[in-house]
Amino acid sequence: MPSSLLWAVDVYGRVYSLSTAGQQWEHCRDAHLEFKRVTAVQQCCWSIACDHNIYLYVHASEVPIRYQEETYENQRWNPVDGFSDRLLPSDRWQWSDITGLKHQPLGDFQLPSENWEWEADWYIDENFGGEPTEKGGWTYAIDFPATYTKDKKWNSCVRRRRWIRYRRYKAQDTWVKIPSEQTESLPDPFNDITCGGWEITEEPRGCLALWAVSLQGKVWFRCDINHHNPEGSVWEEVPVPGEVVQISCGPGDLVWAVLWEGHLLVREGVGRDCLKGSSWVTVESPSPGVGVVHVAVGVNVVWAVTKDHKVWFRRGVNSHNPCGSGWIGMVGEMVMINVGLSDQVWAIGFEDRAVYFRQGVTASELSGKAWKVVSVPRDSERSHSSASASSLQSAGCFFGGEVRLQSQASMLSDADAETERAGGEVVPTPEIGDAPKPRIPKVTSDSFISELVSDREGQISRCDVPPAGPSIPEEDHPEKELEDRASPAQVLSPSQSGGVDPQWSNVDLEEAQTHLTSGPGGDAAETSSLSSVATYNLALEEPYGLDEPPKWAWVSGGGCLVECHTQLNWFNSSTSTALNSSMQAMSLSITPAQTAAWRKQIFEQLSERSKREMENFMHYEQAIEQSVWVKKGTMQWWRDWKPHKWVDVQFALEQFSGVEGNKDGILFIYYTFNDEKKYLHMFINEVTILVPVLNDSKHTFAIYTAERTKQRWPMRLAAATELEMHDWLALLSVSCCDSRGIQGPPSKQAIWSVTCKGDIFVSEPTKELEASPYPTPCAQISLGVVWGIGYDHTAWVHTGGYGGGFFQGLASSTDNIYTQTDVKSVYIYENQRWNPVTGYTNRGLPTDRYMWSNASGLKECTKNNTKPPSPNWTWVSDWTIDYAVPGGTDREGWQYAADFPASYHGNKTLKDFVRRRRWARKCKLTTTGPWQEVPPIPLSDITILPCGPKSTVEQVSLWAISNKGDILCRLGVTSLTPGSSSNYGSSWLHVGTDQPFKSISIGAVHQVWAIAKDGSAFYRGSVSAQNPAGDCWYHIPSPTGQKLKQVSVGRTSVYTVDENGNLWYRHGVTPSYPQGSSWEHISNNVRKVSVGPLDQVWVIADKVQGSHSLSCGTVCRRLGVLPMEPKGHSWDYGIGGGWDHITVRGNAMEAPRIVMPSLTDNQTATRPLQTSNQPEMNGNPVGC
Repeated sequence: MPSSLLWAVDVYGRVYSLSTAGQQWEHCRDAHLEFKRVTAVQQCCWSIACDHNIYLYVHASEVPIRYQEETYENQRWNPVDGFSDRLLPSDRWQWSDITGLKHQPLGDFQLPSENWEWEADWYIDENFGGEPTEKGGWTYAIDFPATYTKDKKWNSCVRRRRWIRYRRYKAQDTWVKIPSEQTESLPDPFNDITCGGWEITEEPRGCLALWAVSLQGKVWFRCDINHHNPEGSVWEEVPVPGEVVQISCGPGDLVWAVLWEGHLLVREGVGRDCLKGSSWVTVESPSPGVGVVHVAVGVNVVWAVTKDHKVWFRRGVNSHNPCGSGWIGMVGEMVMINVGLSDQVWAIGFEDRAVYFRQGVTASELSGKAWKVVSVPRDSERSHSSASASSLQSAGCFFGGEVRLQSQASMLSDADAETERAGGEVVPTPEIGDAPKPRIPKVTSDSFISELVSDREGQISRCDVPPAGPSIPEEDHPEKELEDRASPAQVLSPSQSGGVDPQWSNVDLEEAQTHLTSGPGGDAAETSSLSSVATYNLALEEPYGLDEPPKWAWVSGGGCLVECHTQLNWFNSSTSTALNSSMQAMSLSITPAQTAAWRKQIFEQLSERSKREMENFMHYEQAIEQSVWVKKGTMQWWRDWKPHKWVDVQFALEQFSGVEGNKDGILFIYYTFNDEKKYLHMFINEVTILVPVLNDSKHTFAIYTAERTKQRWPMRLAAATELEMHDWLALLSVSCCDSRGIQGPPSKQAIWSVTCKGDIFVSEPTKELEASPYPTPCAQISLGVVWGIGYDHTAWVHTGGYGGGFFQGLASSTDNIYTQTDVKSVYIYENQRWNPVTGYTNRGLPTDRYMWSNASGLKECTKNNTKPPSPNWTWVSDWTIDYAVPGGTDREGWQYAADFPASYHGNKTLKDFVRRRRWARKCKLTTTGPWQEVPPIPLSDITILPCGPKSTVEQVSLWAISNKGDILCRLGVTSLTPGSSSNYGSSWLHVGTDQPFKSISIGAVHQVWAIAKDGSAFYRGSVSAQNPAGDCWYHIPSPTGQKLKQVSVGRTSVYTVDENGNLWYRHGVTPSYPQGSSWEHISNNVRKVSVGPLDQVWVIADKVQGSHSLSCGTVCRRLGVLPMEPKGHSWDYGIGGGWDHITVRGNAMEAPRIVMPSLTDNQTATRPLQTSNQPEMNGNPVGC
């Protein structure tokens, strides 16, 4: 899991960040001002500084923030001038947008702020619909507006071309001020700010909701914040039924605010079409008479802090009920609280001003279990505070040892300051009375809403503050619940203790003089002052002592990702940390290389000793020639003959070892037929593949041999439980590997393939095979460097280990096994038909599909009966409408068509009688395996330079495409040690493009080909080991009338697959002309293609003839591929059904000539990572 940051502000207004992988607070030295508030998300952090301006900190990324500006140049033909800019009065502008309604000359485009810069000048786009245009980029039509074509015709009277210019956001990893011209219309400064809403909609990309509160209690919303406009555009006021003092926005549609009176407001109507919402609903304070001073919301949680610093949890909160149902009192006293990612909770303690983390927060227990203090040191910088008295007051920060009137504080003379410094301590006021403590805590009073709104009666309380411990334990008695309509409960006030100097005091400035004269026992009148703050004079001293922990004023965990299994190093005490460091300094420095050398030396010495001792006994006859052991169990077997049905059988594995230690085994299935006991047997060394299959009722797996692969009829067995199935799979996998003498991880020559359920299978180019249960849906390999991509677009690198998951003990390596997580979405469709009486309803025709179904409509899938892909996956979200559907949707997510099934579109027409919309729900997998995550950029495709078996390269060329279509080149990847850190590389290099891409491949001599999202092909010129990113892109015309979707490049061959499943071969590719000359059609019904370093061609094909019907997702190998015949002549078929991806990029060894293709020489056992809940199809155990 990549590291993320927790942000905090101390009482001096200095900003710090703490990494989940770090052990100390890092001071943000770029912040030259003091800050009052920060609100963070993963990609950026917003803040309010002491000058009342809004500042933004955007994290630097290897993929720059670029925005494409475009405008169209329009011309009309006339008999005199030909095509010219002389248009008719009714025509569109000469320079306009794509609709022609907006005037957009080149000179009118300005940068949004000084934080942007132009990448280059305007240029003409010569790509039209995936095909290159004639020089000049013109497209022609009969009239405006009409359908444009790239070819000029005799009736083409108008033409246009697109001009493009990119601007780049340059202000990254630095605090930048939001342009003042965009905020000068605001009546007063901001007092609070919160950021969230990134889960509301995915369009536009990176959309955020930023809310702010002004000093006058007004609420403002920042419009148009997204990835291409990180600063947003303008502020819009949101009407509120009162004066708001604090506001909180969660990742979804939850927005809560605190009123001055202590009540709460909940925003309703927040959605993808209205990020600001529509109305407010009032929620009462959890404790009558004690108002709320702070609120924090997450996805499904709301936390609050009242004036007496009690912490409350709101239960029953979700998107359908944003107000929740009741309050639960929690243990602990806090001054502020914040909810981060995964609903994790952070807070600042009332007594010690330390940052606390709520432990035990999970999806099933959102309230957590206990508070634990974050005890990590700050970095080495301990500078003096540079804030002047005026800047501190402007920021709302007042420090010192006595309570003063604001006017008195402002009239302090230099002599007074010198007197205070000379005395070494601050003289207390008559109200305080007692001797001051050696060090008085410094408090950023304006940083706490509790100081702004508490003590409206003005009573100064004295409290005896006990020493703060490392954590706040839970109480033994059950937590108290308060319903909204419950009777008022008694609230305990803080304990009073006279004669003790209070740490914190609240003083109404308007009544301050009254307090000074009346003494501690005087009653204070009510006041409505906006400046109810406690002021402390700032002595000129070190901000913190050498051993004094920092005092925190604000914390924000909106960008901090902490999972339940995450191991943090934040909770070690300073004593133990110092002890550990001293012990490490005293210990010997032993490198891993030395440890490996010692282990090898010891093993060799033991082997020599064993051989020497056994030499004298070699002539004795073996007492036992072989050892045999048997494992038996009860299973069900899918009978081979008709009528096919599940039969109860006895299943046994008999494994024996020979004299020389070689192992083999036999599988037996004992069944009864016509009251006669019979059995089937299968030799372990004949097993080619083990495939797990899960359906709604049984835990099944299939066993293939070469002969059964020909017949397309595996041996199918069903275990009683999932655990029993996993045990058998692991045992059979180890037995098969033992029979072939295979140990350790896959070799560099291995062929990797992925099923449509996410299971990875590995095949060696010989008749030996390696088991590999690795959860990555895509893999690329070269010289032992293996990368994969998960469903959530996370990149993973193979560590060189093996096993993990349900492979334990000897079947798994002891090191290089890491925790893995993946998230995928499960989709179901809601279908409706129109009728003249009721309109669109869920009552269809008898011949219609199910009203709740899968994409095909053949299987009923409702919200209640749809389960995760396998028991290993767990739901992590509720069902939501998915708007990111191909073809577009309307505002409610519906797609329309004339009938089922048909081509769907997002706008309703008169001929549309049916409609559907897609619902999505996310599920998550947590497991272990020999893969390590490569943060932070999510990827959609990856390719590695294929090399021969004897090739040696210093740098392995690796290219990738981000999930947003950006092309990246990985630097620093080497193959010196497979699975080492050198396989990860050092950084990404962004390669500029004019449009998003979806597929990329690099050949054996650095030929880089890529497919854009519009289906056009490109070749990257001048790529070499010395110039890994190349120079420019060359547009390659696609096959006529086809849009390409995937490309694979070998040594001299280039193959592509189009969206219609056609496989194309590029003719004329030579070193002098690497772009080639023309396309030749090779085959149809192809899903994926992979070309190896020796120009081997492997594909995933559909509609391949099986034993009973056509199978979907069959691995096929091209036969007859020779240097003089690179296209080959025919196909050879492997195990059919359910394969989704294959890569032979690392296979630089010719496979032996056998009857079946290489996948029939496989034996793998995989964990059912992403198997579907459906019966087997066409005899294929991994049916799509």
